[in-house]
Amino acid sequence: MTRTGWRRVLLGVAILAAGAGIAAFGVEEARTSRLQARLLSGYAEGIGFSLREGPNPQARYPTAGPYDERLGYTAIPGYLKALTQDLYAVEMQAVLSPSLDRFMALGGNAVYPEKTRAGLTLQDRNGANLYSVRYPERVFNRFEEVPPLVADTLLFIENRELLDDSEPRRNPAVEWDRFAGAVATLPVQWVRPGQRVAGGSTLATQIEKYRHSPDGQTTGATEKLRQMVSASLRAYIDGEDTSAQRRRILVDYLNSTPLTARPGFGEVNGLGDGLWAWFGTDLTVASKVLREPAMDLRSLQLKALAYKQVLSLILAQRRPSHYLIADREALDRLANSHLRLLADSGVVDAALRDAALALKVEFREDAPPPPTTSFVEQKAPNAIRARLLGMLGVPSLYQLDRLDLTAQSTLDAPTQARVVETLGKLADPTFAAQIGLTGERLLDAKTNDLSKIIYSFTLFERGPDANYMRVQADNLDQPLDINEGAKLDLGSTAKLRTLVSYLEIMAELHTRYAHLPKDLLADVGEEASDNLTRWAVEWLTTSRDRSLTAMLDAAMERRYSASPGEAFFTGGGLHSFVNFNPLDNGSILTVTQSLRNSVNLPFIRMMREIVQFHIAEGGEDSGDILHKPDHPARQAYLARFADKEGAEFLNRFYTDYRKRTPDEALARLASRSRPVPYRLAVIFRTVRPKADLAAFTAFLRGRLPDAALSDSELSRLYAQYAPGKFPLNDLGYLARVHPLELWLVKHLQTNPEAKRQEVLDASARERQESYAWLFKARQAAQNTRIRIGLEEEAFQRIAESWKRLGYPFESLTPSLATAIGSSADRPAALAELMGILLNDGVRVPSVRVKKLHFAAGTPFEAVVGLGPLEGKRVLRPEICRAALKALMDVAQNGTAKRVWGTFKDPAGQPLPIGGKTGTGDHRLDRYGPGGRLIESRAVARTATFVFYLGDRFFGTMTAFVQGPEADGYHFTSALPAQLLKSLAPALQPLLVPGMQTTAETARPTGL
Repeated sequence: MTRTGWRRVLLGVAILAAGAGIAAFGVEEARTSRLQARLLSGYAEGIGFSLREGPNPQARYPTAGPYDERLGYTAIPGYLKALTQDLYAVEMQAVLSPSLDRFMALGGNAVYPEKTRAGLTLQDRNGANLYSVRYPERVFNRFEEVPPLVADTLLFIENRELLDDSEPRRNPAVEWDRFAGAVATLPVQWVRPGQRVAGGSTLATQIEKYRHSPDGQTTGATEKLRQMVSASLRAYIDGEDTSAQRRRILVDYLNSTPLTARPGFGEVNGLGDGLWAWFGTDLTVASKVLREPAMDLRSLQLKALAYKQVLSLILAQRRPSHYLIADREALDRLANSHLRLLADSGVVDAALRDAALALKVEFREDAPPPPTTSFVEQKAPNAIRARLLGMLGVPSLYQLDRLDLTAQSTLDAPTQARVVETLGKLADPTFAAQIGLTGERLLDAKTNDLSKIIYSFTLFERGPDANYMRVQADNLDQPLDINEGAKLDLGSTAKLRTLVSYLEIMAELHTRYAHLPKDLLADVGEEASDNLTRWAVEWLTTSRDRSLTAMLDAAMERRYSASPGEAFFTGGGLHSFVNFNPLDNGSILTVTQSLRNSVNLPFIRMMREIVQFHIAEGGEDSGDILHKPDHPARQAYLARFADKEGAEFLNRFYTDYRKRTPDEALARLASRSRPVPYRLAVIFRTVRPKADLAAFTAFLRGRLPDAALSDSELSRLYAQYAPGKFPLNDLGYLARVHPLELWLVKHLQTNPEAKRQEVLDASARERQESYAWLFKARQAAQNTRIRIGLEEEAFQRIAESWKRLGYPFESLTPSLATAIGSSADRPAALAELMGILLNDGVRVPSVRVKKLHFAAGTPFEAVVGLGPLEGKRVLRPEICRAALKALMDVAQNGTAKRVWGTFKDPAGQPLPIGGKTGTGDHRLDRYGPGGRLIESRAVARTATFVFYLGDRFFGTMTAFVQGPEADGYHFTSALPAQLLKSLAPALQPLLVPGMQTTAETARPTGL
């Protein structure tokens, strides 16, 4: 052989040797993972994160994955944005190490010790737990808790080499033989798309998939690579030895494998929750049965049942919705086939196999009921949860409870517990009598069912820059929160809002005129068209002390008649009002006296003067509008009245007709008029203008079967009432139905799916046309409508001033009765008004959550606390002092005097207390001919006391009865006042400084 030939032979041998060496190295590396262990553990040493002060603009978050979505990690950027745009600031946030930051930037999943369970925790102001949930609920806490039979079964089916201790550095993310087999089957998938073939995923990569891949699915090669790399790096986070991590992988898989969702239960994740949700089997019981040897037939059958349930869930993970919902028979067959394989491989013995094969797994028919909770005990946590929904923009409590979040509230748990305990005993007549809740104007334990009365209590503490909720409690064993979630008639507590409006006007008049000399004041007084302006000018003209405080003191001594003998034009008609105590009827009372004893008629007259002031402020002279027929504003007011009243009628008609078919709507309209041929002709020809004579004939003869209608008569009616011959108003008159009802039914014939707003938009011209008579009516009739419009405008301005002070609704009932409660209110909103008064007119935020801790112990961690809080001045301090002085008089000498002296300051002296009482009796009245009242029945009764205690605390106490039973209760606002007095032992430790910390004057940096 030539020298060249030898060289070629030697080169070939060298290449073969090198190839063999590489192959041998590959085989060895696949078996031991030594190189992977060294490289990956070295890289993992630099992976980490730390919690640092202030926000981290470079923070990274996952963008998809069921686990990250469920725990809220993907949404944290949105949460932080919403919170920091409100009252909060980021105090601390996780900062990634450079290695972890680069890894995530390249597309890797965040590598850290992930939580098996997480959920919402609510704490009180001192860090004590008020509420805590964790999902999944039933888990193995450590590897040793997993029955060996369960572990062996899972490994046999999914990942046989995972716990092989012969190679401690093994990479658990890849089983090379299974991976190679999966690669080899790729051509099958290419030839037959959708064909199910064996996968190469290990438990580690499966966890990555169902936790962090979009929708828990592997969408392609890139996503598979991401899973493998992330799982590999996670395995070496503690060093080269992966033994502990591999055991953790097995436990994590069992605790978190997704097993679809069940209505009434929600998502089912993990073997423990799966056993409970699908079979009603407790994980602890199943684990105990599966660990112990079967000593008799009964224990063998129990063990076989538990094992087959476990095996079924392990297998169902492949296609959980299919196997657990759609085709349970297929799951049973799959479990039986695996039982034989497991027995052949020695994982289970023949006895267990045979016993399990003889059983058919029975699914529980209904979802397991949620744990019984007391809404009474959970009222405050539920209120905080509801507040968090709005703060974070989370759509449901279900999702909120699954967030990895700890929120610290401002509630004081010990005080909350004492109040809840007291409220929980109020249904007991003996206890109610012991604390003074029975008697005149209180409760009658003999005739009243005390369990029907709902009590709600809130207490706030005024801090330097916010109001902190300390107690929110009620005894309603339902989710409804009447403190913030109901619209209630709170009766005479509205007099407090009316008083503040009155004092605000006085302060405004002082600002306008106090600096003017007497001659100019005289001119103002001559031109004034309302009583309040005239009084203010007169007082400023004669008073030596023109200060605002002096003027407000004088305003509180103005006198009003308490006579009920006058009828008031308000709310669209004449109304009369009565006083609670008939002995007040002949009195002439000061404002202070009227508030002290909650006398109605002075406040009705005060509200009338407030309305007159706002009408005068409207820019047009109401006297000229009413008395000059050619005044240009008359037409505008009449048009607005027509539009508004027309819209009210249309809304009523739309509610009646919106769910009816066109034929049903026509029949309904026809039934509302007397069955006279010409009326039915008008209705049909208006509603169906394109219908032919045959359809018209069929309609009339169908509605008038006994009438002798000739063909010629029908032809005449058909032509006489043809479309376009009469205006809408005349058509309504002829048919004896409201013209807008006639128009609406016609509109719905061709637009049956029209929405309410679409109907209103389409009817603008018709609303004016249907009130054409009004523009031609006598001046007196027109003036009535104009007065209604002027009053409505005034109440719109009053509503704006009330909303500025926390009134919770968009509008007020345009009636003088608003002064005594007809516009309703909420206890929480009244408390906010009291807080404004106590804070010298500065409206500060009401805070229920002071800190939020997201994703503790993760790379997404963030701690959010209260940021710089700014109050807004909404009232002059002098107004607040005048109001608080009058409210203290109510507690000392008036309707709330039973509470005076109950609460003590540190020296044992009575704590200053003030407030306003109110009783709301919501009734349904039915009137007969001539306006005669023929029935009056109560549908709800409410009594409220809004109060302040000292210079820091304020709140509300409310008693409420709803339904027909309300007619049998005769309690007044004396009831909540007495109950507040009875709560003194529960509240006193919070009120007395030194026994507990006061307001949050400092904000800690972490939970």
